[in-house]
Amino acid sequence: MKQALVALQKRLQHTFANPALLVQALTHRSFSADHNERLEFLGDSVLGMVVADMLYRQLQSLPEGDLSRVRANLVKQDTLHRLSVSLGLPAVLRLGEGEMRSGGQKRPSILADVLEAVIGAVYLDAGFAAAQALVQRLYKEVEINPDMQAIGKDPKTALQEWLQARRMNVPSYRVVATLGAAHQQTFDVECTVAELHLTERGTGGTRRAGEQAAATTMLHTLQTREKP
Repeated sequence: MKQALVALQKRLQHTFANPALLVQALTHRSFSADHNERLEFLGDSVLGMVVADMLYRQLQSLPEGDLSRVRANLVKQDTLHRLSVSLGLPAVLRLGEGEMRSGGQKRPSILADVLEAVIGAVYLDAGFAAAQALVQRLYKEVEINPDMQAIGKDPKTALQEWLQARRMNVPSYRVVATLGAAHQQTFDVECTVAELHLTERGTGGTRRAGEQAAATTMLHTLQTREKP
């Protein structure tokens, strides 16, 4: 494992001052209580900021709504999964036996999450500039152009655009409960639109899936309320 981590740091072009952060980033909750979900939360925000900055500078003619759609395409699960595989993350994932047997090493949601966790780990280890440089390297081979569109717009993006079109703030998401065994959990997620005092819930096999389910319910509620 030590040699694999050294090789991974070479691919990342970042040597960790605190290697424990990288180990934690690669650890799924089915393997240990010291897992990567907090790092994933952090990395998700860093990734979004860096990609937004890249698009703002590279696509100067696009309005805000189109920039949001391109960003959604670049940070969606499929894209992160491909980048994760290209880095060789499946080979260094730390998964519990049950998750390993059920194919977790190849599951797109897990691989997308671990990439975000690695970005979060680099941010904590060396600051924003190092994390920004990593994201820019990752996306160097990804085509970015004004014609990119999110395929099958995901519910979170659709909800955000619905609210922004009405000059409202983006919704907030919170994990209310985590149910089931470590290798087969269900996440109960709450979606809140503070300005309308509305809250809806959804569940999924990952935090991301739970958020999407909650966003779907919230968007349906808002669209129904708006009908005459």
